[in-house]
Amino acid sequence: MSLIRRAIAAPLPIAAAMLLAATMITGGCRGDHEPAAEPTGASAPVQAVSQLIEDLQANDLVAYANHALPPPLHERMVAAWSEGHTIWPLTELPLDDRLPGFINVLAAPDAEKTLLASYNRQFAGADRELHTAVATLGLFAAQYVQGSADYSEPERDHYVQLIAALGAWGQQAPLGETARAKAAVPQLVAAARLTGLAGPDALQKAGMVRSLARLGPFFARFKLVLADYGLDIDQALAGAQARLIEQTGDQARVALEYTLAGHRIDAQVLVERREGRWYLTDLLRHAQAQVEGHRRGTPADPPSQPGVE
Repeated sequence: MSLIRRAIAAPLPIAAAMLLAATMITGGCRGDHEPAAEPTGASAPVQAVSQLIEDLQANDLVAYANHALPPPLHERMVAAWSEGHTIWPLTELPLDDRLPGFINVLAAPDAEKTLLASYNRQFAGADRELHTAVATLGLFAAQYVQGSADYSEPERDHYVQLIAALGAWGQQAPLGETARAKAAVPQLVAAARLTGLAGPDALQKAGMVRSLARLGPFFARFKLVLADYGLDIDQALAGAQARLIEQTGDQARVALEYTLAGHRIDAQVLVERREGRWYLTDLLRHAQAQVEGHRRGTPADPPSQPGVE
């Protein structure tokens, strides 16, 4: 979602919101020494959705990856990651190609001083301009999602609702408050450094399981920072409800309802059975494309708009 990449030039809370809340994915909290569990899906369609929600709330992206893919595809994904072809499931995030650089910036020497100085020059006290930028980003992001062939209809409907909720939050959030930025930046800098994933090809060298495990505390800290700005991801996950709409053979449709930043999200999720276990159809489709070396197309950034750059 290249339009959302422009948020990287906005203050840190906007980038964090787009990175985390746009797809509700967070990292794992296992240590490097702990082996990953065997990949396994769910025994029923609703459980396939509920299990992934539990993994997200627990900040366990290692478990998320295990539960999201059948064992053969999971094994191929681990190999593709080590070969540098993918960083799935991070590719489900709008800023996946910026994440390594984002960690590098946060983990750099004097990052706190540099980032806060940049914030003070560009964003401190500029709430009106920032709220306008958020509104513009939301408009273009929604237009992109609605017109993109990369998403299924259920995905498209879900993401448009998410963008609307994020836009409404962003236009009210205290993005220009210097005190909040001074509290947020050191937390994220420390969390980024603790990942040990700064530097060239760090994700590839660490491999899929270790990378996802090391990113756990980093994304968990992101959630805490967002909550301080009024965007409580854990609250949304805790209140999420899944129920079966219909099932025909090995195909099913599940309703997913949750509240994000005061906005009710009513989505539908396609689920399918493979080798006797249930998995999310769109996640399987995206993962298969990654294994085959095909990233979802991302159109060029749109022309600059007032208040966006």
